[in-house]
Amino acid sequence: MKAIVQRVAQASVTVGGEQISSIGRGLCVLLGISLEDTQRELEHMVRKILNLRVFEDESGKHWSKSVMDKQYEVLCVSQFTLQCILKGNKPDYHMAMPTEQAECFYNNFLEQLRKAYKPELIKVAHLVEILVCVILPRALSTSCPFTFQMASLVPTCRYTSRMMVL
Repeated sequence: MKAIVQRVAQASVTVGGEQISSIGRGLCVLLGISLEDTQRELEHMVRKILNLRVFEDESGKHWSKSVMDKQYEVLCVSQFTLQCILKGNKPDYHMAMPTEQAECFYNNFLEQLRKAYKPELIKVAHLVEILVCVILPRALSTSCPFTFQMASLVPTCRYTSRMMVL
């Protein structure tokens, strides 16, 4: 699982000229689900996103508060293209989870976000058509937008007889 997370002043998703989802201050999350992702990776990513300290505290100290601490919104966008592997100059998406399976997994991800945080602050955009995602960075002149790339857990080691398998 891969995620691109951006701290935003506001963000919206538009399909065919119609806005289908938007948030004010918070995080915009583009999520790419892999064939190999499990419930464990899902839970890890939910924790990391909700606890990522990218906001200032009341005294102006940077990197102090999470989206949950500040009671900000989260906009989630399913983005299979994050699982792209270049083969020469051609994109290959064979590592992306197939649509039907990914939809169920993505809905589970959203459900876990809502359980861990306030459901009304989790906004969603499903990729059903070509869309334009408009992300507006923080409006404060003293602060610039921050974008983070996050990935699933590193595969754990398991031992079989005397051989270690990654």
